[in-house]
Amino acid sequence: MLASVLPGHLNQRMQLEWFFGRKPAAQAPDDWVLVGRRPVRLRFVRNRRARRYILRLRPDGTARVTVPRGGALEEARRFAGRNVAWLERELLRQALPPFRPSTWLAGTEILFRGAPVRLEIDADGIPPQVRFGTEASPVADANGDLRPAVEKHLWRLAARELPPRVLELAALHNLPVRRVTVRNQRSRWGSCSRRGTISLNWRLVQAPVFVRDYLLLHELAHLTEMNHSRRFWREVARVCPEFTEAERWLKRHSNLLA
Repeated sequence: MLASVLPGHLNQRMQLEWFFGRKPAAQAPDDWVLVGRRPVRLRFVRNRRARRYILRLRPDGTARVTVPRGGALEEARRFAGRNVAWLERELLRQALPPFRPSTWLAGTEILFRGAPVRLEIDADGIPPQVRFGTEASPVADANGDLRPAVEKHLWRLAARELPPRVLELAALHNLPVRRVTVRNQRSRWGSCSRRGTISLNWRLVQAPVFVRDYLLLHELAHLTEMNHSRRFWREVARVCPEFTEAERWLKRHSNLLA
């Protein structure tokens, strides 16, 4: 992968005027960064309230680079160049179609334990069943929306599998958990209370095993650090050295919570 920033067309005077705010607009002329073989336009925007450089990929495929007060345009370019790998991942994610349709019919593919599986109908039984991977669940209407039946089955599966795994990991790392629940959170994978109760999202059974275990260990780590401080992340790295790989997977498949 070629990761370099293409030089823009700003002369020194233009850069100085923009840096000191003498231009009427808050945005400098654009540059380009090469992501793989694709040139991506960089739009530099100064924000006096920003405390750091920020890179965002916009829906139109351009990248917005926020420059903090006192920041330098050349440093903004270098910052974008250091984050080409992130831009490449975001471009790939942006190009992917939504993974989960709102209605699940026969033939729809869903994630189960990290792998795509197809929903198939077995109409021989009464009632008929929907099969996916190694699992099967009865459905009222084989021609209708299978999602409610499949999600209910996955929730039951999660309630059976996740609590014992949490207790196993807690014992392995000598972490005192009091109670484990499985719920239907809409915006998080799990949570940990100060009383030692861990609540988990049933959708964890759709993730690969290494991602599932990372999320369980993430919540267990909160038993020693009820925050996301550096000490917390050191604890996460201790109990789950491959957590960065799991985090990358989660960012790419965050629509599982949609």
